[in-house]
Amino acid sequence: MANPFDYINSISFKKNNLMEDNLEAEKDYPAFMVNRGLSLYPDTVLQANEMNMRAGLDSKLAYEYYLNSIRPRKRFSKWPKKAKSDVINIIKEYYNCSDSKALEYNRILNVEQIEKIRLRLNKGTNDESSR
Repeated sequence: MANPFDYINSISFKKNNLMEDNLEAEKDYPAFMVNRGLSLYPDTVLQANEMNMRAGLDSKLAYEYYLNSIRPRKRFSKWPKKAKSDVINIIKEYYNCSDSKALEYNRILNVEQIEKIRLRLNKGTNDESSR
């Protein structure tokens, strides 16, 4: 089973057809992740948009469209990741809850309540110069 990065590399640089005579690769094709990965580059964003508009297309056709329409080039990009909030981490630690519950609590709590939680969780310093 190939991961999305294998498909993206074969489309953008290697130009080898991973689906040729491989029915398993056709079933495992992660269309959403490939579209998302190729939408990060300025020269492939239009092709990714075309495939997003045709989400019901057969996976082999979508893959071959990318394979034959994108010029070979080494592309480097970091995938965007969700930023962790200090407030969310404090709420998670205090209430011992998940990210989604902490987000809900964050909507309910006001600034003063969050500061009280922050003070209660303050464990102090552990170095000897502060004594």
